[in-house]
Amino acid sequence: MKTIIFDLGGVLIDWNPHALYAPYFNSGAEIDQFLQEIGFAAWNAQQDAGRPFAEGVALLSAEFPHRATLIQAYHLEWENAIPGPIDGTVQILRQLKENGHSLCALTNFSTETFPIMRRRYDFLTWFEYILVSGEVGLIKPNSAIYALLLQKINQPAHNCLFIDDSAVNIAAAHQLGFDTLQFQSPALLKTELQQRGLL
Repeated sequence: MKTIIFDLGGVLIDWNPHALYAPYFNSGAEIDQFLQEIGFAAWNAQQDAGRPFAEGVALLSAEFPHRATLIQAYHLEWENAIPGPIDGTVQILRQLKENGHSLCALTNFSTETFPIMRRRYDFLTWFEYILVSGEVGLIKPNSAIYALLLQKINQPAHNCLFIDDSAVNIAAAHQLGFDTLQFQSPALLKTELQQRGLL
């Protein structure tokens, strides 16, 4: 039986910076422009790789002083970027657990914010093991984090199904020999898992 490995943000947990920044802007397009201006994705990835939020905020605020309040808001109001769980996927996870599948998670997440998720979402206790990028100083799609996960769970890649919403992360896992599914919606995921005989 395959070990099923889930990404969390964008698959089981709705992570959306737009939800946090909506009160500060007039439109989604303005938010996108701001995020692109400050290089948000690359900056945020450094927190996922273990950099303290305070350090990240200080560095980016120095680079974009006219945006300092907005940059700091992402740290101070971080929970507002998590509107809630993706309920359909949580139900799939529950069914997989009830069917006796081995479940693990591999997530790009800051060590400062992941404990908030652990407190908020009981379904995280359904996983036998969760590898959090910030805790090991590696982030997807670096092949080393996939290798570390396999070592931790004592499984070969070909015996693992990896589910992630990121095409880049999926490609990296596939290259290492994982069976992979790129998450698009709970309904499609359910169909794909049924086709594999896992549901």
